Amino acid sequence: MIPGYLTLPPGSDGKNLPAIVLPRGGPDARDEWQFDWLPQFFANRGYAVLQPNYRGSTGYGAAWFQQNGFKSWKTAIGDVDDGGRWLVKQGIAAQDKMAIVGWSYGGYAALQSAVLDPGLFKAVAAVAPVTDLQMLVDREIGYTDYKIVEAQIGKGPHVIEGSPARNAGRIKVPVILFHGDLDLNVAIEQSRTMASRLKAADGNVELVEYKGLDHQLDDDQVRTEMLDKIDTFLRTSMNLTVAAN
Repeated sequence: MIPGYLTLPPGSDGKNLPAIVLPRGGPDARDEWQFDWLPQFFANRGYAVLQPNYRGSTGYGAAWFQQNGFKSWKTAIGDVDDGGRWLVKQGIAAQDKMAIVGWSYGGYAALQSAVLDPGLFKAVAAVAPVTDLQMLVDREIGYTDYKIVEAQIGKGPHVIEGSPARNAGRIKVPVILFHGDLDLNVAIEQSRTMASRLKAADGNVELVEYKGLDHQLDDDQVRTEMLDKIDTFLRTSMNLTVAAN
């Protein structure tokens, strides 16, 4: 059993809704029961929103944490995908109107979910995502945290298999990416590489770059614009006719 938080639209009966699986960033973190502007926005726009605390999350013990969400990506992303299947099985989500949205590691999870199970989600929106695990390690060469990041990612086939930019050809649904060009957590090159690889694979992709902003995109106008863009993108990609609240 994977714990998580389900947010439903105001006044909804919770049945046959457009839905979003919203894996959080980290991976060394967890969602908690508190106000969160991302699920609140999407629920207000008519979506059911599921935030799964997939294995690899902190706060549940070492066995749950596994080797972390990168080394154990198949387990973590498998749990995220299972969250989508659960929404459909419970009758909460309409199978053809289910998307995945994430920020940072959540953006990585959103993209990698489309690699692991193409077509489960009908659209992918990723904000400041990690897209190439080796690129994440190489960027830290010469910095004091290089060994820490290298140990977190590890070495082996999982690095290539677990990098959505290296498996862009498997992604068959529309993708929208957002990234600040001053991001010190996840370099904007991660999104640029992802967009380039998807285009090379004839994928449907849009990259929105924000000048002068970091990983958190701490600008109210930018965040408002981004949320509206994601909502419009999802409605277009999934042919939604649900009116916004």
